[in-house]
Amino acid sequence: MANDTFDLDCDEECFTSAPLSRRTFSAASVAAASLAGLKAATAQGLDVTETEIDITTPDGTCDAVFFHPTEGKHAGVLMWTDIMGLRPVFYDMGRRLASQGYSVLVPNPFYRDGRAPLPGPDFNFATDRDVAMKLMGNLVAPGAAERDAETFVAWLDAQDQVDSSSKMGTTGYCMGGPLTMRTAGLLPDRIGAAGSFHGGGLATDRDNSPHLLIPKMKVHYHIGVADNDDEREPEVKNILRAAFDAANVPATIKVYEDADHGWCVPTSSVYNEAQAEVAWATLLDTFKAGLA
Repeated sequence: MANDTFDLDCDEECFTSAPLSRRTFSAASVAAASLAGLKAATAQGLDVTETEIDITTPDGTCDAVFFHPTEGKHAGVLMWTDIMGLRPVFYDMGRRLASQGYSVLVPNPFYRDGRAPLPGPDFNFATDRDVAMKLMGNLVAPGAAERDAETFVAWLDAQDQVDSSSKMGTTGYCMGGPLTMRTAGLLPDRIGAAGSFHGGGLATDRDNSPHLLIPKMKVHYHIGVADNDDEREPEVKNILRAAFDAANVPATIKVYEDADHGWCVPTSSVYNEAQAEVAWATLLDTFKAGLA
């Protein structure tokens, strides 16, 4: 792997704070309803226990939250957030996934710069883009994401609520998409299933592009591509398809119609509930296939 930084492409739709407008107010109303839906869906699954914890890494102390079914041991899952970091909506998403029978760790990806929430609820992409770029700079520094992935997976393996005899899953959104690929490529004997949703920079022309790690993977993968991402870079899905096929790695790649970059996260201004539910069901199917 090349010893330099890598790309984490993110669009403005990743950023959920914006000057209040009719569109923003409407999106916030939809988000509130969708969060209620997430909680209702969780209530239909297993009882979940959640704990806020600190994890010692080679680079410092990472604040995180751990969700798991209240009883039993379950396959571990590492969930990578989007560029808005660890915040209430990812608590809901982690809780919902845990209710389906997984022990889920959601770390603050920007712990090197401070505790969550970072970049914070008042972040505005139009005026504060440089803040986000600084946060991402520390995450994409040489070896940083790989050290994090190895530490987080080892932490999960050490928990009583995690079935260490089972492979783990990983899922990520926006900038978290390529981080799932780096995790799966780095730890092929532990990661058995993965999902990337509106992930940026999955296949680039750099010599450390995430897609170059596919031959190292032993995983079932789902790549969920945003409609507008595909319009901008239509060749990416074909590059990924060819790489997965050449490596004989089982993968599904789907362009989600009418679903813009950021569509899976309920507080996003472009949240698409119908397509987000399709993505969620596909993720669960992928985990069942790879973590059986």
